[in-house]
Amino acid sequence: MDIITYIILTFLALQNLNLIINLIFKQNIRANNTKIKIKEDLISVLIPVRNEEENIGLLLSDLTKSNYNNLEIIVLDDESTDRTFQICKRFSKTDNRIKVYKSNKLAKNWLGKNYACHQLSEIAKGEYFLFLDSDVRIKSDLILDAVAYIKEKDLKLMSIFPTQIIKSKGEKLIIPIMNYILLSLLALIFVRKSPFVSHSAANGQFMLFDAETYKKYTPHKVFKSSAIEDILISRYYKKNRLKIACISSETRVQCRMYSSFKEAFNGFSKNIKMFFGNSYFLAFMFSGICLFGIVPILIYQFDYILIYFGFSISIAILYSLISKQNIILNTILFPIHQLIIFSLVINSILKSNKRKLIWKGRNIYSS
Repeated sequence: MDIITYIILTFLALQNLNLIINLIFKQNIRANNTKIKIKEDLISVLIPVRNEEENIGLLLSDLTKSNYNNLEIIVLDDESTDRTFQICKRFSKTDNRIKVYKSNKLAKNWLGKNYACHQLSEIAKGEYFLFLDSDVRIKSDLILDAVAYIKEKDLKLMSIFPTQIIKSKGEKLIIPIMNYILLSLLALIFVRKSPFVSHSAANGQFMLFDAETYKKYTPHKVFKSSAIEDILISRYYKKNRLKIACISSETRVQCRMYSSFKEAFNGFSKNIKMFFGNSYFLAFMFSGICLFGIVPILIYQFDYILIYFGFSISIAILYSLISKQNIILNTILFPIHQLIIFSLVINSILKSNKRKLIWKGRNIYSS
């Protein structure tokens, strides 16, 4: 076996190892009330919104059905141009726990979402801050169990990667790659157990903070100009020796992140670099080996082709199983997913060089 083949097969083997660890050591946040008594502290559910008229009503409806009673639900409208604000006001008239505010004009050197989250934190009064994206759907018992888990494990931050709702053909081509990259690169149990900053992960769609710690470290303010503030916040907390956890594919939290291939491609382009330690070199190497790793084996080491395919197929099966996605479809589309990852990395590099990446109608590099 030559050195190139050894590197490629070792790379695939390590991906399989991380996936197996994620499968075996899947973290369960369902409350064990024999271990911890749940005291209903005030939870501030904080939702920044910008042009979310199609989603926000569904989330607010979910929250009004929560079996966690002591909630304040605060929505901050970030200069929406659609009916988002009106929909939120309508909900606030039927449930006095819901409060709706309009964002101040975007401050210099801030990104819109980060500024909205910071403003929300200054309004909130709860013992815990739960930041939710407006396209998330949650089950009624989730908040109770999340609070129980953060108390039981003495966490200062817990984040959840929702189970993805995938409908269109375009979404099937691109959405699964997020779980593929995350779960094959990092065993999520290490986020909670390991002291190393490199073992950090978070998803801004669902981030539950201990409020006292949040106010002390003001994470959204610290990373006010970053488009991948969630990942940076997790590393910031780890660096300051604050306990965090990241949970994957919790079925009681679901999200349809994007409704088309184009929208998803633009969205993933803004944060793909951070999956690789903020290094375009590592992102390029990962995506290059994934896409082109088969070439030297086909040409020079054909005897190892079955091992290569065996590793690749097991990767597709494992991340689909953990993510509760279609195993057969993801396995068939696996080569296309690898091509898309490579394309995302190249697109992100090109757009960052031009300092132009549009999100929610704003250039994220312009503020």
